[in-house]
Amino acid sequence: MTVLLDREAPRTLDALLRDLSGGHQGAAVEAWLFEDEAARREAETALASAGVSARLRCAYKPLLHAVLEEIETEGLASATIRYPVHPAAAPDRFLLEAYPLKALLQGVELRFEPGDETLRYRVNLRYRDGRTATTEVFAPNHLGVDHLGAACLSPTGWLRVTGRPDGRPDRDERLETEVEGLFRAAVEAVQAHPWGADEPYFERLSIAVEAPAVERALPFHEEAVSLHEALHEDLYFTLLEVFQRHSGRPVGDRGLQPGQIVPEIRAGAPRVRVETVPFDVSSEPGDWPEQPLEMAEAPLSIEQVHRELAALGGQPFLARSRQGRAVPGLIRPGSRPAVVVTGGQHANETTGPVGALRAARILLQDPENHLAVIPLENPDGYALHRRLCRDNPRHMHHAARYTALGDDLEYRTGVELFERAARQEAIARTGAQLHVNLHGYPAHEWTRPFTGYLPRGFEMWTIPKGFFLILRHHPDWAEPGMALVEAITRRLARIEPLLQLNRMQLAAYGAHAGAGPFTVINGIPCLIGPDERHVPPLTLITEYPDETIYGDRFTLGHQVQMETVLAAVEHHAGVVA
Repeated sequence: MTVLLDREAPRTLDALLRDLSGGHQGAAVEAWLFEDEAARREAETALASAGVSARLRCAYKPLLHAVLEEIETEGLASATIRYPVHPAAAPDRFLLEAYPLKALLQGVELRFEPGDETLRYRVNLRYRDGRTATTEVFAPNHLGVDHLGAACLSPTGWLRVTGRPDGRPDRDERLETEVEGLFRAAVEAVQAHPWGADEPYFERLSIAVEAPAVERALPFHEEAVSLHEALHEDLYFTLLEVFQRHSGRPVGDRGLQPGQIVPEIRAGAPRVRVETVPFDVSSEPGDWPEQPLEMAEAPLSIEQVHRELAALGGQPFLARSRQGRAVPGLIRPGSRPAVVVTGGQHANETTGPVGALRAARILLQDPENHLAVIPLENPDGYALHRRLCRDNPRHMHHAARYTALGDDLEYRTGVELFERAARQEAIARTGAQLHVNLHGYPAHEWTRPFTGYLPRGFEMWTIPKGFFLILRHHPDWAEPGMALVEAITRRLARIEPLLQLNRMQLAAYGAHAGAGPFTVINGIPCLIGPDERHVPPLTLITEYPDETIYGDRFTLGHQVQMETVLAAVEHHAGVVA
């Protein structure tokens, strides 16, 4: 074990109260912090008792919080919002940052227009009783240089003080909050460490952060404002980028094998500890509870996945993960064209394993179906996801997305394939021309607040857009690929709750992100294009917005995954000689 950093930090809100409560009688204060509303209001009351008029606002998603906390919405008929367009940010950055206002302001005619680079939203309001109002919402940001040496415009704290006694000058300046400081300290500690040249650099890199931060559920599907979750996401992907650069790989390279990067974020007094630790699978928390497969309302346990698979029969085969966990699969030969079905490649996407097992249970009742099934390809990530959900069950936990080596198993090459060997064996032994790969993605907004806000390399996925299909095909397989997608989407269009979900999320997506680079076929967004990386000429990838969902929404998710597999196998059997 090596400790890279162990540091406490003062809470910014406490420091403000201490500094402004004495000698500031009669002053007016505005501050933007990453604190929740209750803490900010309590601090305003404390400052008022000291003779200071204070308004403390949220620095994270400031327009959304202004609507939730300050702007009168009762009787609102229409709103026109001019959002900033800054040269150091994506043109739609601040439009996306306003998400999900369109969904929250039901019945309000809402129009967004691009503005200038001034970091303010300009809002014109019209009420049903004829009143009008105009307001501006400051969006505090800091233009700096990120860990890759690129210009980066990121949300930050801010402080304004006017009317200070004794003629002291006003203040209008950036205020680096404790959360920003902890993030920066963790990244710098990792950058400064001598990691050497050989991957993996560690077994597990633990980044434990405690900090007060805004946490707020929103009344739209799974949406929530969670800076704790956003800090996890930003630390994880930022450190991946740090190691990509250290290794000499391009940013975004999914073959990097640094080891398992694990940010764990909790509420508490501000502190951060960064250390390398060995794997200890014996200390992982208990697994998910037993559930009826068809009615599962949460992820299955690894043990149940294995037991359900074994009950299907067929010819078993086995690979082992980096941490030594079993990766079982089965092959059941038949007279029809073979199909390989996999789930759990990205282990925080949890409806796929259930959908794969449900579909296999039905398909294997027909002896002519030729099928290979690997329901859970990444058990090490799956176990980590369970651990992280113990503290934050509603967070997306992308640290569990990749394997214990830190790579995306689909991109793994070399001698030691570990988990990747199971898929390779299934494709080689069946000669399948179709691989159905069940995935998911965040069911609510995904951000990286301290490195530009949008998730670099995943910008299209920052807000959900309903259930989604991706078809990758070899160049001469475009026509059968299109026929496959058409058949699957026709079948899925019979599931009315799915179409309702897609209509709702696509409307919100369109208001904040535009039309998107996809085609909607029978109510299902689809991305279709050539790709020769894969051995099977057709690879169908599902994308259900399942990260963080439970209950009936989870059950619908694995039903849709199952129906997709059934439709794909049935169509493939009918059109391939």
